[in-house]
Amino acid sequence: MRDNGPVTSADGTETAAVPPQTGPSEPRRRPRRIALFAGVALLALTLDVVSKVIVVAQLGGGHAPVRILGGAIYLDIARNSGAAFSLGTGFTVILTIIALAVVAIILRTASRMRSIGWAIALGLILGGALGNLADRIFREPGVGRGHVVDWISLFGPYGAHWPIFNLADSAICCGAALAAVLAIIGVELDGGRQSHSHRS
Repeated sequence: MRDNGPVTSADGTETAAVPPQTGPSEPRRRPRRIALFAGVALLALTLDVVSKVIVVAQLGGGHAPVRILGGAIYLDIARNSGAAFSLGTGFTVILTIIALAVVAIILRTASRMRSIGWAIALGLILGGALGNLADRIFREPGVGRGHVVDWISLFGPYGAHWPIFNLADSAICCGAALAAVLAIIGVELDGGRQSHSHRS
């Protein structure tokens, strides 16, 4: 590193050196990451809500599953009282409370976020959690006990080969996978990397 000393002008007087320009300040970087985080969450939530509205309107009332992509995907509506991929059926109220806690934790964590990767990962998880939480609050049989609308069945109808899921479940899984990768490679919430120089 070079330490710039005082600068002597033509008339012999010394003036203080101008410090080098640095990159964007931290207060300016954080709002951009928060905006990305919020945008990803809003996109995931919107796609999930809109897709469920369309599926309920088109496939509700006992319609047969719709086969697309040569049978790789079947559009098949199901009501899920459990968690993602129909896990935890029968614990709807508890799952609603857990979802609220997850949303609160993510929102609190977002205040420390500087990483683009973490902004995307947490945005996906938040958007997915809000999508399924909206079902639990606003759908039958009642507030906090509502059944989540699932509609994607892989490689066969009626969840024959894989539990039926929705876009919110997909967003949560993709966000969790990205978060795991970021943690493994050492990317922290503030955008820095964990130091591995002191290994034993």
